[in-house]
This record gives sequence, C-alpha cells and structure tokens, in this order.
Amino acid sequence: MIGRRYWIWIWWGILALGVVGLVGAIHWSIKTHWRNLEEVLRGIGTVTVSVGMLLLLHGTGGGAGETLLLAALIAFILAFAVGRDRKPAPRDSPEDSPPQPPQDP
Repeated sequence: MIGRRYWIWIWWGILALGVVGLVGAIHWSIKTHWRNLEEVLRGIGTVTVSVGMLLLLHGTGGGAGETLLLAALIAFILAFAVGRDRKPAPRDSPEDSPPQPPQDP
C-alpha cells in the first residue's frame, strides 16, 4: 500500500482525538446524567474504528480489525438513533410571553 506509514500516523492522530473526545463526553455525561449518550457512542465509535484500522494496517490481530470496524459501525448507528429519539426543546407558550402593549386602531 502506497503511503502506509502516513496512514498509520493519521489513524494514530484520529485515535488520540477520539480518546480525548470520549473522555470529555464521559465527563460531561456524568454531570448531565447521561443526557448526551450519543456523544459517548460517537467517541466509542471513533476509538474502535481507529484501533481497527491500525490493526488492519499493521496486519496483526487476525479478525479483530474487522470486528472492531463492525463494532464502530454499530456504535455510530446507535449514536444516530439515540440522537434522533430526543424530543426538541419545549417552546415558550403564548401564556409565558410578556404582555403586549395595546395597539392603536
């Protein structure tokens, strides 16, 4: 594969970003009582796809690389599904709005 060494460095960088994002998402989730579960799932997906690609690029792990890529795909699909299930924020009702001044005829 042409540029294999560069791809390995790229995937190491993506793995580092994924770990930082996952740690941040978990920290935020603990504070918000896991309301941002889709962010955690995206972080898990990023880490697993990075490790899976690194295993494939190094030619080690047997079928572990493909298994991790499948796990990443499942994590990303679950993140999409969890994010879509959330209800939009409630809008202000007309009763909550401040009174309007009377208009001249």
